[in-house]
Amino acid sequence: MSCYPATDFGLNFVLNFISISMEIVSRYRWVFAFLVCCCALFSRAYSVKKLSGMSKVRGVNLGGWLVVEGWIKPSLFDGIPNEDMLDGTQVQFKSTLLQKYISAANGGGTNVTVDRDVPSSWETFKLWRVSDTKFQFRSNGGQFLSCDGQGDSVSATAESPTMTETFYIEINRHKVHIRLLSGIYVQATSANQLTADYQGVPGWDSNGATFEMTIVTNNLHGDYQLANGYGHDKAKEILMKHRRSFVTREDIRFVAEHGINTLRIPVGWWISLDPNPPAPFIGGTLEALDNAFSWAQYANHPALLGIELLNEPSASAVPIGVLISYYLKGYQIVRKYSSTAYVIFCQRIGNADPLELYQANIGVSNTVVDLHYYNLFDNFYNNMSAMDNIQFIYKSRLTQVQALNNANGHLVFIGEWVNEWNVKTASQAEYQDFGKAQLKVYDEASFGWSYWTVKNARNHWNFEWNILNNFLPLESSSSKRSPRNVMLLTLVCGCFYLYHIL
Repeated sequence: MSCYPATDFGLNFVLNFISISMEIVSRYRWVFAFLVCCCALFSRAYSVKKLSGMSKVRGVNLGGWLVVEGWIKPSLFDGIPNEDMLDGTQVQFKSTLLQKYISAANGGGTNVTVDRDVPSSWETFKLWRVSDTKFQFRSNGGQFLSCDGQGDSVSATAESPTMTETFYIEINRHKVHIRLLSGIYVQATSANQLTADYQGVPGWDSNGATFEMTIVTNNLHGDYQLANGYGHDKAKEILMKHRRSFVTREDIRFVAEHGINTLRIPVGWWISLDPNPPAPFIGGTLEALDNAFSWAQYANHPALLGIELLNEPSASAVPIGVLISYYLKGYQIVRKYSSTAYVIFCQRIGNADPLELYQANIGVSNTVVDLHYYNLFDNFYNNMSAMDNIQFIYKSRLTQVQALNNANGHLVFIGEWVNEWNVKTASQAEYQDFGKAQLKVYDEASFGWSYWTVKNARNHWNFEWNILNNFLPLESSSSKRSPRNVMLLTLVCGCFYLYHIL
């Protein structure tokens, strides 16, 4: 194993990442966020360890810790004013006077109208939150709603938001008024236009300035939403407490005592700029990451096992050629600084074959393909019984794992799985059988597996709850234990819930 000093190493690493990311950032802006985030991880002088000589990875994810996910800990967002109107929330507005929806025809590019009976994509706008009362609205095509001043029409033509693209929203339950920063209210006219010329202050009856607001989706609850929702000072206070308390030394000791030898830790791209990341992100994640290595000191040798370059790229959004190019360049950069750290490539989620990564030339040594196995999120599983789910694990999943084990090249890693399914009335014994099937099959993966996640507000996603309440029979599957209690750490570069700013 090798150790590297935290001198010019980290600087060179980030400069290399920045240079390769800029080649494709003009087409796929999401790439840049992931490419720059590894620099801080390598620059911390952590030793790197190979898997040989020890058991396979049996890990747990520290999800929701250094990358906030609201569904893992919903209470983090409880104190935000207008918490249902965070960044990225999709909304629709229906005129109470005309009974028509505000629409940006063709997704934007012209004046908006108020003339649609049934809402769809043109009638759906994404919120950019300036404060709890001021917002910007992005159309389906990417342009922002804009109004120059009193008497002018509202258009969907601005490529970036400024003051003329910022509006106040006044809320009365499901009804809203929209006004310019100057105080003028916009209204739906009899000519089906949206103009800034309502006279006076509207009431909440059926008038031209009153709209019914429908929240279509409100599922983006990440670091950006939390920090922008609370404001810097309050967000800093909340996140400091969360980072100290959500995952602790005792949690690491607990999972190690139950056969876990690896931690998979998602980190956001802003960790590379810690302790002063760009607004609204809050510094401190790098210090918290240091804690994970410190907490593992009671083991024989805490070490960095590998870097995963990206988490869950979408098959529908990311062309395989772009992804392979990204993975290849990321692999080459890691190899400049370590010959032993594993480089992990997550397969595309959705309609994608993991063999596409085996058929690509993206690395020659210590490479791993990460598969995420959930009996959820697809209609395919909706009508399965408990036994159907269990047999699917033993037959289909096992067949795929074995086939990939025998493929030339990369090792196989089940980087995320969970003891949950769509069987609504499952008994504890059925959960145990389901968990036992997953543990047996995923133990076959040549690199190993990692459970999602260590803690969660939803019990069956919560690793500790499953163990303490005897829903996951982990001990029966862990016959291949490490001869030493080695705590390894795999870092996952992730950038969750930032789609609204791309």
